[in-house]
Amino acid sequence: MRQENQTGAAIATTGLGKRYGEQWALRDFDLEVPTGTVLGLLGHNGAGKTTAIRILTTLALPTAGSATVAGHDVVAESARVRERIGLTSQAATVDGLMSAGANLEMIGRLYHLPRRIARERAGELLERLDLTDAADKLVRDFSGGMRRRLDLAASLVAAPPVLFLDEPTTGLDPESRNDLWSLLRDLVSDGTTLLLTTQYLEEADRLADRIVLLDHGEVAATGSPSELKARHGGERIAVTVAADGQLEHAASALTGVAAGPAEVDREQSLVTAPASEATRLIEVVRALDQAGVEATDVHRREATLDDVFLSITRPNGKEASA
Repeated sequence: MRQENQTGAAIATTGLGKRYGEQWALRDFDLEVPTGTVLGLLGHNGAGKTTAIRILTTLALPTAGSATVAGHDVVAESARVRERIGLTSQAATVDGLMSAGANLEMIGRLYHLPRRIARERAGELLERLDLTDAADKLVRDFSGGMRRRLDLAASLVAAPPVLFLDEPTTGLDPESRNDLWSLLRDLVSDGTTLLLTTQYLEEADRLADRIVLLDHGEVAATGSPSELKARHGGERIAVTVAADGQLEHAASALTGVAAGPAEVDREQSLVTAPASEATRLIEVVRALDQAGVEATDVHRREATLDDVFLSITRPNGKEASA
């Protein structure tokens, strides 16, 4: 008889860590994900997200700490864990020289499903992910979005109670991404527990019940999307500049009239800063004009998870201005 998790947590870790040589990729990672919820695991590249998933899915051994998934220890009961999970990784896991249907049937057979059940399950998933018309086509001829949907289908063949999704919508167009979000919500409604990593912070905002933000291998912040935005965001002044060379000047000008330090996003030529009730856009515009900054857009808005991310982490190309 399988050991059941008595705490109600589908995923739980205590002091989990992974070290490569002298470098900690993940350290002091404490986590508890209730059954039937979505955890968004966020962080810049190299923050430790994929390392955490590799440990939790038994693909890597921890250096320190412990973890259970679906009530089973990921080291001592790794085979039991693998029976209870699905994984969609960043790399494609399906065979390009087989058809979509054959891929899913093969995976079903590897899970010891009877041939008829494996075939029926493959058909259900192909229909649910809008791949029925491509069921007999070789996967090597699929578009990136179609292959990504098939990867997700592969992770769902055995109807796992815990599903790990490592950037599942990378490469999908907006319509396909929305369709996938709808499918994931249905899975959670049916009781599946999701751990999701993503570079699309809107995705985490819309799907996650709780978020853990990693920075350089350690937990930097936790909370629901609304809690994090209230704690680290509030209202923001956002300024888009015409030239990257003006970013620092805009940050200095904005810091002088906003309610706190400005932050620079070089990828979007954007400077943001917290706003108080007393912050007036006309004063911001005057400060920018006096600094000789040519702004293409100046507006006031509610905080987003992007703002939270920028205020807590410092990935390459994004920095705070003192």
